[in-house]
Amino acid sequence: MRRTIPLLVLTALASLLTAVLVPMSAQAASVTATFVKTSDWGSGFEGRYTVTNGTSSPLNGWNVEFDLPSGTTAGTYWDALLTRSGAHYDFRNREYNGSLAPGASASFGFVVSGAGSPLNCRVNGGPCGGTTPSPTPTPTPTPTPTTSPPPPGGILVAPYIDITMPTPSLVGAATATGVRNYTLAFALGDSTGCNPAWGGTIPIDDARIVNDIRALQARGGQVIVATGGAAGPYLEHTCGSTAQLLAAYKRILDVVGTNHLDVDIEATIDQNKVNSALKQLQDQRGTVVSYTMRVQGQDYGMDPYSVQILRDAAAKGLNVLVNPMLMNFGYTGDWGDAMIAAANATAAQMKAIWPAKTDAQIKRLLGLTPMIGRNDTGMTTTQAHARKLLAYAQANHVGRIGFWSIGRDNGGCPNGTLSPTCSGIAQSAYEFSSILKAYTG
Repeated sequence: MRRTIPLLVLTALASLLTAVLVPMSAQAASVTATFVKTSDWGSGFEGRYTVTNGTSSPLNGWNVEFDLPSGTTAGTYWDALLTRSGAHYDFRNREYNGSLAPGASASFGFVVSGAGSPLNCRVNGGPCGGTTPSPTPTPTPTPTPTTSPPPPGGILVAPYIDITMPTPSLVGAATATGVRNYTLAFALGDSTGCNPAWGGTIPIDDARIVNDIRALQARGGQVIVATGGAAGPYLEHTCGSTAQLLAAYKRILDVVGTNHLDVDIEATIDQNKVNSALKQLQDQRGTVVSYTMRVQGQDYGMDPYSVQILRDAAAKGLNVLVNPMLMNFGYTGDWGDAMIAAANATAAQMKAIWPAKTDAQIKRLLGLTPMIGRNDTGMTTTQAHARKLLAYAQANHVGRIGFWSIGRDNGGCPNGTLSPTCSGIAQSAYEFSSILKAYTG
């Protein structure tokens, strides 16, 4: 039998549905910030917030605020700018990730010392909404050589690219290889002195380069900017004071839109000036700093001057990843074994500089950068050597793998030629990238 519902009842039901559904829709159409721990080693963790624009309008800028409980502090961070007041942290977007279309997201990350999770999260002044508290963690033992903190900044694989060359582009290389992160070589001083330029000749804000970087970042990639190198006017030389050098570093990072800096030292520098500028940069921005250093021998490790620079850095409290150049040094036996021996010798030198760190923590601050194919002084890094180095990295959980360079990662000159545009050995296109990108930390 069909029953008729009185109009008064229908009206009441409609009012009830409106009262229930409208707040739910309004809540769904909001900006949210979702927190996850991407890695946890008991005494600390790496965290990430993802800001999502759930509204129907473009979002022009965001900030995420939260508190950390007593005994927990955030240090290194990336893809955001930080203002801190005691236990209160206010992260704001960088210039390259602040504009979010409806439905779009942006993320930033940080490394925390301590076990406490963020509290009282707010995004753009309102509740973070999408944030869900982490479950109570199972007590984790003190880190051992196989459970150690993640590498600074979360970039595990970052081949060097000579960014002064128009090919390959960052986006082209990323599309071909799946490698998302690259180290840009080199930011130097231009003809006027303390003014950063690519290769010392191309303006740091050159449209081709900046647009390529932005396109890579839009795909979720990131870059490390390298200064110094084998030749050219170092900013570390042409900038006469700590303040000038600090300003030059800041300009590079601001233009490029990154918080990762690599200082490649192959000449003498004013150690105090450079390390003082880097320490101020790290204190102010949480910049992830790496030092790329020369290797003297497979059993010796870094040359004595490189060790001096790192001792000064340690004395100033500068946190650095140490990246020995596994290339162009004297050796005996198998070249792959020699590179691994040089890495181990470098780690022993680092242990002497930072004796309070565990062996696992030292390895987590160790980078590996071979020169693929034919090296400048005659040795040759083959695909088999690269696989051997990858196995070492996986077993020791090193901080980062790079190589010189992405532009050489092809078989265009298989007859042993030393060239900036090919490896000098028989190989498939981007074969070394395919081998080394397998590193997972």
